[in-house]
Amino acid sequence: MINTAGIHHVTSIASDPQRNVDFYTDVLGLRLVKKTVNFDDTHTYHLYYGDEVGTPGTVLTFFPFENGRQGRVGRGQTSATAFVVPEGSIEYWTDRLESHDLEVDAPRVRFDETVVPFRDHDGQPLELVAGTTDVDPWDDGPVPAENAIRGFHGVTLESLDPDQTGRVLETLGYEPVERDGERTRYRASGDRAAVVDVRERADTPQGRQGVGTVHHVAFRVPDEETQLEWRERLTDSGLRVTPQKDRQYFKSIYFREPGGVLFEIATDGPGFARDESEAELGTDLKLPPWLESDRERLEERLPEVGSPGR
Repeated sequence: MINTAGIHHVTSIASDPQRNVDFYTDVLGLRLVKKTVNFDDTHTYHLYYGDEVGTPGTVLTFFPFENGRQGRVGRGQTSATAFVVPEGSIEYWTDRLESHDLEVDAPRVRFDETVVPFRDHDGQPLELVAGTTDVDPWDDGPVPAENAIRGFHGVTLESLDPDQTGRVLETLGYEPVERDGERTRYRASGDRAAVVDVRERADTPQGRQGVGTVHHVAFRVPDEETQLEWRERLTDSGLRVTPQKDRQYFKSIYFREPGGVLFEIATDGPGFARDESEAELGTDLKLPPWLESDRERLEERLPEVGSPGR
């Protein structure tokens, strides 16, 4: 069995889709690499942001609901999504975020790394972590390359059962490497997006899914064959795992770990360039073949979203 190399993508819930596009492209400097719909709820978009080509380990995705209910971050959820930024860029980012009237906390040190927690316009908890990774920045983005985001650092889980969550992570190939108070750090063997922190905070209220919260965290596997082996292994361990689902740009299986967090295992391919050239990624609304006949109806119901930097 091949251990997971780390995080593939993180999917969250947002409110206004245009505001979402504007923030994650114009402010954070990520590239919109795909604009499609939620295949399980076609009344909303599914927006994908990442590096220039949407490399696994860089992709943050959103289901935006214009009139969605505000969620509450708490136990049983992912409580923060962290990006890597270059050493020496923390002051740049603090100034940039504060200039957009965002809620930004003072830099702090965690496991010998400098961390800047902040929230987007929907209250989504995010972090910037100074460090290095093998990801190159998007050259044509609005943030200078020397400061630009380099994909994910990792996520923090507010588990309902930290011990059980840790066991699942170890099954996936993560190793517990450090502990600091209520936080235990697990690390995968990959060279990017390899960190998961599990926090033990029994006094924190249970989370409520909605705008400003993470829907699920996806972990990487190289191919469908490995994914199906994982499905069998996880099912044998007592977890309820979905059948394989075709997400067009990767294949997926899902399960809820005992601590309450929804996990996905996603294949690295075929990738986002399967239906658009790399130069045109994120330009048009892309639909899977089984929804193409409904394009006109879907486009009429979806709110208009202009191009990044419009």
